[in-house]
Amino acid sequence: MQYDVSTAAEYLSALEDDWRRDTLMALRELIEREAPELRESIRYKMLSYDDDRGPVFGLNAQKGYVSFYVGDAAKVDPAGELLAGLDHGKGCIRFRKSVQVAETRIDTFISRAAAVRRQGGDVEC
Repeated sequence: MQYDVSTAAEYLSALEDDWRRDTLMALRELIEREAPELRESIRYKMLSYDDDRGPVFGLNAQKGYVSFYVGDAAKVDPAGELLAGLDHGKGCIRFRKSVQVAETRIDTFISRAAAVRRQGGDVEC
């Protein structure tokens, strides 16, 4: 879904109060905890987490899932162990209603991606 907003606060207030909001907020809290240096903004009509080099993560509530955009997931998790059991492609991890964020290893994935980025590494597509 696309939200016609210009700030993160507007984006969050536009979300429906359902499981997608809860999932998005849980992922947002993990990003803020594991990568506090990233700035939250709106890019491509969704939440974006950026540093001086550009976007690192993106979050968006879709109709049937929450999208967590991560650049190239294989650069962060080459063996796929951190994303095991999650619906994901090269750069998008999809959190559906049945997936509880706390029961995944996405916190470690976020921490690892942020560490790579801090050290000047490339996690982009």
